[in-house]
Amino acid sequence: MPVDTTRTPDFAVTHTDEPSSLLVVGLSAFGLAGLTAVDFLVDHLELEQRGHVAVEGLPTITPFTEGSPRHPVRLYSRDDLDVTVLVAEQFVPASVGASFADRVLGWTESGSVEEVVVLAGVPVPHGPDAHRTFYVATDDYHDHRLAGSDVPPMGAGFLDGVNAALMARGLDSPLGVCLYVTPVHAQAPDVDAAIRLVDTVEDVYGLGIDSSPLAPFAERVRQYYADLAARMDDQTENVPEDRMYM
Repeated sequence: MPVDTTRTPDFAVTHTDEPSSLLVVGLSAFGLAGLTAVDFLVDHLELEQRGHVAVEGLPTITPFTEGSPRHPVRLYSRDDLDVTVLVAEQFVPASVGASFADRVLGWTESGSVEEVVVLAGVPVPHGPDAHRTFYVATDDYHDHRLAGSDVPPMGAGFLDGVNAALMARGLDSPLGVCLYVTPVHAQAPDVDAAIRLVDTVEDVYGLGIDSSPLAPFAERVRQYYADLAARMDDQTENVPEDRMYM
């Protein structure tokens, strides 16, 4: 379904608690690696849904499992872990990425969020040596989390949409923002790419995450994600090829 260009999309955050100091974001994008990774984090860390982002003015999806519907953009956390995870099954076009990011960042400012981490895959030609995670990060995030790390920087390019808006806010504020990105293949979900992202989160934050169950976890939801990917392709058929990394 094409985006209704006659209506300006709007977003609203509802959450029962203050946000944690770390917000981890996974968006519906090519390969679904970031989305698969954050879905696994929610499951593995036994997080509870504590809020959602209402979406108006975009093609509507309402996911459901075992007959139970849920909001397409959800926020998860738990009382004894200082992490909030945003799972966005709703595709957010680049043209409204700034609006989406502004709403989320407005909510983060109401609490004590210090870092925003986005997990993502990018469809670029690559060889086996590129099967690793790279970063694009603000200086304060790099100095705090990545100094001495073996995670390499991503080469030259540009960001757009939600990622660009989040990074721009980080450049102009004390908020530390990092995009962890890895090359993905066309299959959805790209489980190997998702595993790389999960392992990077564990390497940087030491949350006690074991990525070994991710492959069977993703297999259980493979058909669901394949259907989601097909729907996303329908929504993005007129979107130019992604060239944000070079």
